[in-house]
Amino acid sequence: MMKRWTLLASVLSLCALLAAGCSTFDEQQREWIFQPSDRSWGNTATMTQGMEDVWIDFQSSITGEPARLHGLWLGGAPETTETPVLLYLHGARYNVAGSAPRIQRMHELGFSVLAIDYRGFGKSSKGLPSEESAREDARAAWTWLAARHPKQHRYIFGHSLGGAIGIDLAAHVNDESGTIVESTFTSIADVVSGFKWGWLPFSPLITQRFEAINTVKDIGAPLLVVHGTADSLINPTLGRKLYDAATVPKLFVLVEGGSHHNTNSVGEAQYRAALTQLFRMKPDTMVARNQPKLSPPSLALPLPPAVAPQDVRGEARASSVPAAI
Repeated sequence: MMKRWTLLASVLSLCALLAAGCSTFDEQQREWIFQPSDRSWGNTATMTQGMEDVWIDFQSSITGEPARLHGLWLGGAPETTETPVLLYLHGARYNVAGSAPRIQRMHELGFSVLAIDYRGFGKSSKGLPSEESAREDARAAWTWLAARHPKQHRYIFGHSLGGAIGIDLAAHVNDESGTIVESTFTSIADVVSGFKWGWLPFSPLITQRFEAINTVKDIGAPLLVVHGTADSLINPTLGRKLYDAATVPKLFVLVEGGSHHNTNSVGEAQYRAALTQLFRMKPDTMVARNQPKLSPPSLALPLPPAVAPQDVRGEARASSVPAAI
């Protein structure tokens, strides 16, 4: 993925020199940024065991045609008003089945999870996705989730590119209980600027901008930003800038040794503590992998020196998150 996004920077430069046609240029950016496919990691049948197929049909205002999204549902049984539900928005390249391990971990953290493929991925409607169509897909999935789980607290989760899509969704709805983004950036322009040829004036050429830095200030519910120190694709400083721009109650969790792909796993204990603190989730709803349910005392983890998280007024609050925040 790093190589593909570095290639994007090179192509932007080439297109600036050759003045390539706008339509073709836009399509190439969409291809390189989303990298849509039906591929996934490993044995999908094994990874998605216990998850149910979900189909979401809606009329696209972008294309004027019917659209269908495929999703995976991993829900609790029985579900009560105390069970939070989560809309999972994946990143580039792999379809929803490729996110199955991360979906499972979010379920173990206490959520019932709906994860969707954008159009152009997996079994969803065919076509080359765009920033606009992915946003529309996320809103269609949120509407579906709200209609079926009106009494539950509903949360938005986005990984990498999905985080930018999730922040846009959170900025346009008013019924979310919170938003979680992991390994997410401020904008595509900021990501490209960190590549080898990033010093060149690429920004005006980018059509798929994903400027989460501008929309994050419009969300109205608490925000949890998680990043790994070993993320070689999206620099943790971009996650921190995204956090700084938010004006709601928020936490920034920096996971030591977490990469772009495994921060969710490496930082499991930090996730648990952050969810309890920021979203007031009950510890006894969280299930450790291959372990019995955790009792509240098991979350009483020692804290290293850290900067206390800031609320919307910038006033320090007591921290229970076992990490640099």
